[in-house]
Amino acid sequence: MGLQHKKKFGLMDYFRSPIQRNAILTAFAFLAIPMLVYLIFVVFPIFQAAYFSLYKWNGLGSLTDFRGIDNFTKIFTDPIFGKAIINNFKIVFLSLIFQIPLSLMIALVIARRFKGAVIFRTIFFLPYILSEVIAGTIWSFVYNPQIGIQNTVLADWIPWLANFQFLGHQDTVFASIFVVLIWKYFGLHMVILIAGMQSIPVEVEEAAYIDGVNKWQLNWHIILPLLKPTILLSIFFSIVGSFQTFDIIWAMGRGDPVNGAETMVTYMYKYGFQRFQLGFGSAVAVVIFMITIGVSLLYQKFTAEKES
Repeated sequence: MGLQHKKKFGLMDYFRSPIQRNAILTAFAFLAIPMLVYLIFVVFPIFQAAYFSLYKWNGLGSLTDFRGIDNFTKIFTDPIFGKAIINNFKIVFLSLIFQIPLSLMIALVIARRFKGAVIFRTIFFLPYILSEVIAGTIWSFVYNPQIGIQNTVLADWIPWLANFQFLGHQDTVFASIFVVLIWKYFGLHMVILIAGMQSIPVEVEEAAYIDGVNKWQLNWHIILPLLKPTILLSIFFSIVGSFQTFDIIWAMGRGDPVNGAETMVTYMYKYGFQRFQLGFGSAVAVVIFMITIGVSLLYQKFTAEKES
């Protein structure tokens, strides 16, 4: 008996059934407004910025002074932008070796249910609730050379720190701001990791303890491998967020002195909105977008290969 020919199921077959047709139309109806909002406020500005980047434009009047790729040439020949890129990648690197491990260690401790665990989670998560501008303003007072922590707490033990300007020296401004970035965002990663741990069945830990493993072996050989997808998600958020760092740096000194804490976004803001070079600022925005997309694609490719 010969094999029966199987009819291919095409897209139009979905519309032949009234039930399927109504379901598809309902889905389109619910997605229409969100997709329209996404196109207007996300997709359209991207193409608009790409168009503006080809002109020398101050934001007023029509676009008449076409420059082609001159704005992009200026970007990559400017040493300040090179320094901004380096600072962004330094934030990425330092976040991965300090912020994520710190969040993981705290999550491993307070993810377990014990008396006061909820209080500790709330305390550690509170900095993330604050807006970036408020966080930057608070820490500007902490680093203040007259009333800051170096005078009120540290000067008795480390006399040379008296009246020291953490945000006023090129060699210390970046490290000082990065401390604030860790303080601000490690609570977010902690909550993400705790959520991942709570999805691990309790029976897994109970079975491990029955087999005689200790807490170190449990965390290293069981919890961490099961937590790998959540850790990768947290790393992805950290990488993307590092390229968008702006508010805290701007509130704590606008990337100065001597561009010691300059990032790509602060560089774009200075040219695009302070100096009214919107064409050049749009070119910087396009470069930031391409770098972020490129790093995201490389990261996803790398993690996909690891998982496979």
